[in-house]
Amino acid sequence: MTDGTNPPSSPQPEPAHGSGGYGFPPGPPAQSGYGYPSGDGGYGYPQSGQQPNPYQQDAQGQAWQQDAGQPWQPAPGPAQPGFTRLAGPEIAGASEQPDWEAMADRSEAARRKKKRWTLIGGVTAVALLAGGGTFFLLAGDGEGPDGGNAQPSQSASPEPEDSKSPAAYTATVAGDDTLLRDSYGSMGIRLGPDLKLGPLGKRFQVVGRGNGNSWAQSAEPVVDVTKSFTITARAYSSATKGSRIVMSQGDGESFSFELGVNEVNGKQAWIFRVQTGDKGAAATTRTVTAEGVPLFKKATLLMATYDAEKKNIALYVDGKKAGETEVPPIWQAPGPLQLGRSKHHNIWTGPWQGALHNIKVYNAAFSAEQAAAYKEGKLGPAPKPTHAWLLT
Repeated sequence: MTDGTNPPSSPQPEPAHGSGGYGFPPGPPAQSGYGYPSGDGGYGYPQSGQQPNPYQQDAQGQAWQQDAGQPWQPAPGPAQPGFTRLAGPEIAGASEQPDWEAMADRSEAARRKKKRWTLIGGVTAVALLAGGGTFFLLAGDGEGPDGGNAQPSQSASPEPEDSKSPAAYTATVAGDDTLLRDSYGSMGIRLGPDLKLGPLGKRFQVVGRGNGNSWAQSAEPVVDVTKSFTITARAYSSATKGSRIVMSQGDGESFSFELGVNEVNGKQAWIFRVQTGDKGAAATTRTVTAEGVPLFKKATLLMATYDAEKKNIALYVDGKKAGETEVPPIWQAPGPLQLGRSKHHNIWTGPWQGALHNIKVYNAAFSAEQAAAYKEGKLGPAPKPTHAWLLT
């Protein structure tokens, strides 16, 4: 099912100078805007001979450091050990978040049970001789898990070597608890003030409060929208109305793509929308929606794809295709990947309220079979993500 219009969004007020709004530090703004270090790189990207961007992590997962006098410098701190809980204030509403790891354990146990029943057979007759009589035990139908409601196991997709052991995994770069570590690349994601890192069993998630500071962003664009791609995340929305964006890309006049929640026909629905024109007009957007799917306080696996060869986009919810539609080439908006917000007509909209984790980017468009396999933890070792954050 498609929807070619932009439902009403929730614009966020622009912050006053020096107020620290949208998560930028108080005081005079940097000359290059958006709080990035000054320079000629646009969007805060470093140029030759200048200091590296503070959002970027190096090949060893360390945060870049800057000399004194630069506009931004991460606060010093100890290297993050194992899965030690990170310092910081308690997260509002964290107690309402799902225990993803426990759900995964239950799903794995149910999957093993179903496999045993499959080996035994739909109906297994066991002859028991007792007092000359013959009795039968029947393995009835319906004893297996509900596959539609089962959550993905922790082996939902291949992970890097350093994340197979819970003790080895860290969600942020060493010494900087506000920069999410890229497990497959080197693109850290800087957390805004109200998108907080919190525990998720032995791993981590981020939790947004649904206000103008509930966002995060990378230093540079992550997805090449001129080529095929797949983006996926596990989301838990605690908002009952309005636009709520899981991720988007672009910080100029408009987004290139956005994945999240919008109101469609008066009700909230999961959406995947792309922009095909450089003016950000509703007439040049293409949208796939998943209407009638429960999403309030429900752990949901979202996946969106763009096939550059077939020129179409598709949306999958918990491994099932919600819809697809043909699209013209996607407009390559300037600016980085965003978590928890999207740009509409030069205004930030869709602040995220709820939890996010297991965010991945692939440079190929998944098929319906691959999307289903990913949900069931049977995707196999390929394809591999190009970037990944907050793995489980």
